Amino acid sequence: MGDPKKTRKKYDTPTHPWQKTRIENEITLKREFGLRNKKEIWKAESILNGFKQQIKTLNALSSEQADKEKSQLREKLLSLGLLKADQPTDSILGLEVKNILERRFQTVLFKKNLAKTINQARQFIVHRHVKVADKKISVPSHLIKVSDESKLSFSSSSSLANTSHPERFFEEVAKPKVTKKKKEEVEEVVAFEKVPENEDEIAKEIETKKNQKRTKNERFN
Repeated sequence: MGDPKKTRKKYDTPTHPWQKTRIENEITLKREFGLRNKKEIWKAESILNGFKQQIKTLNALSSEQADKEKSQLREKLLSLGLLKADQPTDSILGLEVKNILERRFQTVLFKKNLAKTINQARQFIVHRHVKVADKKISVPSHLIKVSDESKLSFSSSSSLANTSHPERFFEEVAKPKVTKKKKEEVEEVVAFEKVPENEDEIAKEIETKKNQKRTKNERFN
């Protein structure tokens, strides 16, 4: 049975410690998903390998129990968003570790715009600011079900529940870019709206505009 006080390691380490391609890929994933260390990548790989090994074993069997377990596995993969309804269960064999990392609590929270950065999302989770369906979860690597994505929210006891909190994410509305030509057209419209009532003043204003434009052209030429 082993020592009950010592938890079993839940991941497999790489077979070789120095593999350039693997190390570079791990560094990229660590930055992209805001991971604390490479162990979190190895844990995700172990989860994916477990799914793949399970489907391979079940495909080799032809019994009622195997069909039942295969159906249960498919339902689990569908609930986690790792498989689509129109895909066969064997499609799990083509998944990568990135697909598992995208279902982590930390990643889903960031994509739901409940945090400004992926690292801030981790901080919110660890500090127990966020809840999933009225249940506080402080584990960033927790895999979120598709049905629970809409149930992510800030805890009522957290200061972040206030929408005006400075650390809350606010989507900035993109302002339309004003080109130089458009700006000149607006200025002309504004100038036209301020046309003097007297005809002499109108003629004088027009002449002034012409002189200004002529002086501007001579300056650049």
